[in-house]
Amino acid sequence: MKGPQAWLDQLDGMSTRMGQAFVGTRAVFRGQDLHAELRHMDWMALYVLGITGRHHDDAQVRLLHALWVCTSYPDARIWNNRTAALAGSARSTPALGIAAALAMSEATIYGGHPYVSSIGFFIRARAHEEGGGELPAFVEAELARGRIYGYGRPIACIDERLPWVLGIARELALDGGPHLRIALAVEALLVARSPKLRMNYAALMSALCADLGFSVDEMHHFQVPVFMAGMSPCFIEAAQRPSGAVFPMTCAHIAYEGPAPRRWPTQR
Repeated sequence: MKGPQAWLDQLDGMSTRMGQAFVGTRAVFRGQDLHAELRHMDWMALYVLGITGRHHDDAQVRLLHALWVCTSYPDARIWNNRTAALAGSARSTPALGIAAALAMSEATIYGGHPYVSSIGFFIRARAHEEGGGELPAFVEAELARGRIYGYGRPIACIDERLPWVLGIARELALDGGPHLRIALAVEALLVARSPKLRMNYAALMSALCADLGFSVDEMHHFQVPVFMAGMSPCFIEAAQRPSGAVFPMTCAHIAYEGPAPRRWPTQR
């Protein structure tokens, strides 16, 4: 329903399926008592329960942990970590610095957007196959509309994270899902076009999450903190240095191509 009635229906209270804090007595999280039933739950398991409404088994939770751990790089040169480091250098607070770095992580080419686009692609590709279609034709149609996210990498075509995560998925017997199979098949098709179009972390993580039943929206939420463990070290190290000492630049480092130096008129 749209219009004023949609707001009038929400007056005098808020209905919710997610949970509620009964301050002084208890808290409910997705229909379960947070303290009585969930207090021993792994944090990742609780996080994905909040996102998906589904419980995941121990092997699945271990894989989800690995997906975050294997891309936690404490390198201040990385675009979003640089924001955290500059915040520390400017003597901001950890909350503001990390929040800004997380916001920077929502990048179109190499941040959060590729995860969302990639899982959507794999879900559509599987539906296409289940409907009797051929994967090469589906890939050609997708390429005709634009790029396929999850393949290629701006800095290096080899993604050092993939063999480690695939190894963990094999150890946990979670490497046999249909979306991962599609992801590997798409890589073969794209590499035949260009050796630079190898699978990157976004495709692998999205395919594994799709095989766990994640939707596009659920993937969008899940990937938000994926880089976060590498941000605080960058903030802390920068805060321990003199203020403003992170990536300082002199004017000589600026490639200026504007008007040549000129004399300012003298005031009379």
